[in-house]
Amino acid sequence: MTTPTPPSDHCLRLLFLGDIVGEPGRKAVTQNLSAIRDHWAIDFIVVNGENTAGGRGITPKISIDLLRAGAAVVTTGDHVWDQKEIVEYFPTEPRLLRPLNYPPGTPGAGSVVLETKKGKVGVLQVQARTFTQPNLENPFLCLEEEVARLREETPILFVDAHGETTSEKIALGRAMDGKVSALVGTHTHVQTADEQIFPGGTAFLCDAGMCGPAESILGRQIEAVLYRFRTSMPTRFPIAKGEVLLCGALIDIDLASGKSEKIERFRQRCDLEGKLVLA
Repeated sequence: MTTPTPPSDHCLRLLFLGDIVGEPGRKAVTQNLSAIRDHWAIDFIVVNGENTAGGRGITPKISIDLLRAGAAVVTTGDHVWDQKEIVEYFPTEPRLLRPLNYPPGTPGAGSVVLETKKGKVGVLQVQARTFTQPNLENPFLCLEEEVARLREETPILFVDAHGETTSEKIALGRAMDGKVSALVGTHTHVQTADEQIFPGGTAFLCDAGMCGPAESILGRQIEAVLYRFRTSMPTRFPIAKGEVLLCGALIDIDLASGKSEKIERFRQRCDLEGKLVLA
């Protein structure tokens, strides 16, 4: 096993983990986040938790567990309100984000700036509109306005772009090039292979993938999903079991400029007990 190279003194290393699916994904993340942070010398961790509660939404307890395990910020997505108790919890926890482009007055916030040993780090989440419900305010305009505001505090800004289509997420990344440190997509549960740094210094990955059962269809039991496709009949989609894949992105960001110097796909396996298997 090769020990990862630590980040340069002038960089902040950020880990983003994609959609955490159900109990298997939760268990693997909470059990291993501390070891992952130490092994890869990570300074700041963001995780997407919108599928943590049985595959739909997030609860206050799960949010607390993820933050205690080492996540600095938890993002969500289109399933954010599926667990009713989360509505009243949002105003009490600024590190739990819902999409930025909900109308004014919606509980919670779509961005946060946190102080770290290496300075302030901002995190934002926006929800795309193509084939994604509910259809929210224009993510491009909302993101531009909020990024401009947050850049007055820090040049280090990370965006979780939660959406269905590659084209819209790529367009969001291009629109934000040079304005944010990184923009990584979520929602499809399938990790893409297009990691890159745009000309303006913004790191991009169209989809981080999921943290969930490897032998599955998007984290759900294979036979249940096949039944739906074969018959067009409604059925439940239980969370699959077995070994878990933790997928996301590892990004090194220059502290002074906020530009990214490096982005790598993060993809690590956990065994049947949820223990990280380093190879």
